[in-house]
Amino acid sequence: MKLRTRLILTFCIIILMPITLMIALFSGLYALQTRFTEQNYGTDMQNTYSIFSGTLEVMNRYTESDYTELLELSRTDPDLLEREDYLTQVNEELKDKSSFLIFCKDGTIVFYGSEGESEWDEEQWEAYLPSYGEAEAGDRSKASYFVDGDTQSLIKQIDFSCSDGSEGSIYIITTSESIMPEIRRMLVELVVSVILVLALTAGLMTIWIYRGTMTPIKKLQVATNNIKEGNLDFTIDYDEPDEMGDLCRNFEEMRKRLKESTEEKMTTEKENKALISNIAHDLKTPITAVKGYSEGILDGVADTPEKQERYMRTIYNKANEMDRLLNELTLYSQIDTNRIPYNFNKINVSAYFADCIDEIGLDLETRGIGLSYFNYADEHTVIIADPEQLMRVINNIVNNAVKYMDTRKAQINIRIKDVGDFIQVEIEDNGKGIEARDLPYIFDRFYRTDASRNSATGGSGIGLSIVKKIIEDHGGKIWATSKINTGTIMYFVLRKYQEVRNE
Repeated sequence: MKLRTRLILTFCIIILMPITLMIALFSGLYALQTRFTEQNYGTDMQNTYSIFSGTLEVMNRYTESDYTELLELSRTDPDLLEREDYLTQVNEELKDKSSFLIFCKDGTIVFYGSEGESEWDEEQWEAYLPSYGEAEAGDRSKASYFVDGDTQSLIKQIDFSCSDGSEGSIYIITTSESIMPEIRRMLVELVVSVILVLALTAGLMTIWIYRGTMTPIKKLQVATNNIKEGNLDFTIDYDEPDEMGDLCRNFEEMRKRLKESTEEKMTTEKENKALISNIAHDLKTPITAVKGYSEGILDGVADTPEKQERYMRTIYNKANEMDRLLNELTLYSQIDTNRIPYNFNKINVSAYFADCIDEIGLDLETRGIGLSYFNYADEHTVIIADPEQLMRVINNIVNNAVKYMDTRKAQINIRIKDVGDFIQVEIEDNGKGIEARDLPYIFDRFYRTDASRNSATGGSGIGLSIVKKIIEDHGGKIWATSKINTGTIMYFVLRKYQEVRNE
């Protein structure tokens, strides 16, 4: 889930979830308070709302049954209402409802049942109590009076005639303290419920957001520590479809590229060291030969013109070999920066390869190697190529073949064929061949089919890789086939030049 969607959803849940839970809790508390009221105060369900919404209604219903009983006695047995023991008994029952009795005779209080339920004393109550006759018999609404003060009170009046003919009034006084415990308890429960709901909602949302953000952050932290320690061999296994997932995927891609770059750098450094080692080794052999033959001339060992000419030719050949190695080194640096200098021209295939064969043939003849040339292409066939670089390709292939010749009758065959839109060049030797497992890698830099090196099979190790690069830059392709103890054939193709005529 997207982080933006997660935050929007979190906002909605923070608003809706507490409201929903609070409504459920309020409904539950309402039901509990309703049942409590029914059990303790004799109310019914249809009047429950009025009980919680009106203080007077609650105070009135607290003592409803007591008022009815006393009103009935005032009609049937008024003498009982004058007995102090009975009044004390009723007063004790009213204490549980935060109420008490007052009995007045001819306007004077003769029984006062308050023991801390009221903040007023007898004299204050005597001034506030309604006079005899103000209550209408049978009309309960006119028999109740509300007294407002620091503590609200409800007075229910019952008038009757005493046994001695005096005027008697019994008052049931109910203070608002009677409903405060329930209100306080309900308020406390509501406050606690609201706090619990908010805490629960905040906790769930915090866990949800934490798991959605901190988990990938911890993975990224571990990843950055690994990179700091130089360890790139790890993966970030977090693939969620959100912003953090995108960040982890980008970080993983960065790690892969960094690892590839590091490995490429290490490979390049290794190749450079191998190149330096190969060039140093291969230069050492001709330099040693040049020094040896030069000393032979200086010391007079070459005492005949024939010997001197042979020594000088050997020195010349070794100098050429060193020049070729240095040229390969220069070209190698140009390959790495894709800066090989090309000078493309239209070349007649027959004429060009005839000249190449003449040049190569002289060198091979001095080495005692046979050369055969076959041109099956039309004499007017033309290609677009760099003559110098194409000559380098042919020389590198031929020199590589000569290097691994181990037969007495060494032979190289060069064939030019027409294959549709391309001309195909085949250079075949009868050397020792290449193992099938090595054949796919012979064009890789510094790859050697021989596990060990010697002066006979030396070389920089980049000759065929240079060949491949030049042929590909010409838009061609190169490959090879080989059989052990039979020989190797190198193939490369170049596209023909075709003029586009405007009709």
